[in-house]
Amino acid sequence: MRFLLLLSCPTVVSLCLAGCSPKTNTSAKPALAVPTNYSTQPKTPDSCALALAPHDGKKPIDKEIVRLQKQVRDSKTDPVAFIENLGWKFVEKARLSYDPGYYKLAEAASLCMESKQPGISDALLLRGHVLHSLHKFKEAEVLARKLVAQREVPYDYGLLGDVLMEQGNLKDAVQAYQKMINLKPGLQSYSRGAYVRWLKGNVRGAAQLMKLAAGAGSMRDGNSTAWAYTRLALYEMQGGRKQQAQQACDFALNYQKDYAPALLARGRMLLGEGKNAEAVKLLQRAAALNPLPEYQWLLADALRAAKREPEARAVEAQLARSGAVDDPRTFSLYLATRGQQPQTALNLAQQELKNRADIFTLDALAWALTSTGKVREARPLMQRALAEGTQDARLFFHAGTIALKGGEKPEARRWFAKANQIRQMLLPSEREQLSRQLAAL
Repeated sequence: MRFLLLLSCPTVVSLCLAGCSPKTNTSAKPALAVPTNYSTQPKTPDSCALALAPHDGKKPIDKEIVRLQKQVRDSKTDPVAFIENLGWKFVEKARLSYDPGYYKLAEAASLCMESKQPGISDALLLRGHVLHSLHKFKEAEVLARKLVAQREVPYDYGLLGDVLMEQGNLKDAVQAYQKMINLKPGLQSYSRGAYVRWLKGNVRGAAQLMKLAAGAGSMRDGNSTAWAYTRLALYEMQGGRKQQAQQACDFALNYQKDYAPALLARGRMLLGEGKNAEAVKLLQRAAALNPLPEYQWLLADALRAAKREPEARAVEAQLARSGAVDDPRTFSLYLATRGQQPQTALNLAQQELKNRADIFTLDALAWALTSTGKVREARPLMQRALAEGTQDARLFFHAGTIALKGGEKPEARRWFAKANQIRQMLLPSEREQLSRQLAAL
């Protein structure tokens, strides 16, 4: 079946090779100590030793890793297929544990494969995905382009689309995703298509395609299926369909118990309904599982909304200690929104733009510039962030604030009105600021 991705389309937010995973906590303690002199060049014997280093853990994924390591050691013929499976299990473990150390083990597995079969394409795909997950988009693009030039495999085009999108090249990313859908319709390709629809402003179309993606999932790939249902929940939430949004979250948690992104989404819904105490409980669990700035920021807002000020300040202190390393872009947004350390916010956003240039990085830089009083410089960046037609409450709120500070009141009213229509997608502190801006106008 051929599915035309851009048929009355446009799509969404963050992607990953195997169905999209939560943001990675890039500052977490590695699962295994990776030697500082570890080479990233192929054909390094140490790569195989690192991938086969003794592994502990009692969860099913841990047992599978141990089993595959044993298969590699015991193989009397070519162990490359076992090594490849081991590498992807390390990727899965990284997602489930939010520990980026496992990505380095997956990379070691890919290099081990190449040491045994030089030039093997499957090793390039595995390593390209690892580089993408570690936000090394330019390096991953080199591998992805090499792969699509060599063969017609859908996941190669998925990787290429992912890294192009992160670098702000949406046009070419869409072409790569379309090729992926044509080659293999399913969870991986449909979820990317849905994201593109959301990015292009077609929220209902994104929800429709994400339903197809989620419906194509299974318990065998519970993590990816849970991700698809979580994204669907957010699309339904934005469309004002509360019951469907809650149901999608429930499905996500059925496929992946204690799935942090689903807990985060459900917490946002509860906050929107004024159920602050219930929201805090879920968000505390989500932030404990995945202590990234996005989670901590929302938890702090929820605690403050629940009149638990000391706890909110404690979470914010933790965010201040690790946010710049864990997720520079989100931490920059947080600082600029709170009016704290404006120069730090600007430095982080400027540094992030060197690596990724998607609409959300442009927005972060525009917002940081505004916090330092550089409104004239912020305006063209904000216009570029809005150019794809993305229906995002935070983008609209920022655009309205920048227009107001630039003396453009009619434009500010227009953007604030659009943000207010989907205000349930904003954090509580952002909703408060929006209400004040509307009242002032």
